[in-house]
Amino acid sequence: MKHGKLGIGAALGVGVALAGTLAMAPAAVAVTPTTATINFDCGLYGSGTATLTASQNGTAATISLSTSAITAPIDVGANSVSSKLTLTKNGSGTTVFSGNSNPAIPSGSAVSTGPLTGTVAAGDSLTAKSLQVVVFGVTATCNATSAQSPGPFVF
Repeated sequence: MKHGKLGIGAALGVGVALAGTLAMAPAAVAVTPTTATINFDCGLYGSGTATLTASQNGTAATISLSTSAITAPIDVGANSVSSKLTLTKNGSGTTVFSGNSNPAIPSGSAVSTGPLTGTVAAGDSLTAKSLQVVVFGVTATCNATSAQSPGPFVF
């Protein structure tokens, strides 16, 4: 019996030591940079700078966007803007982040949308290419006119 207790105690000691080691393990690498800017031309709807904010949780990623390129002509309710952000992926392909999430936007204010969701793999490098925003059934398509600064999002 004494030997059995010693075995359990030793096992618990090893378990605690392992738990301590795991707790000290480094966290998963996150997207970098977390914020970038880019200029968009939205044709008749205007042009201006957009600020993009990215986050990552495993293979799931989100990008929120606010742009002075499009302003709300009237008050826009929360969660009523449909958006698709197309990004160049690893220099050649593309990927799309999309969603119907936005804060309430007062008339005359810059359009904010997101989080837009997408899927990424470790090492993916993404640069905004175009943005499609649908408000009250009207579609505004914006194309990037500058490089994303300070550079692509790397996941």
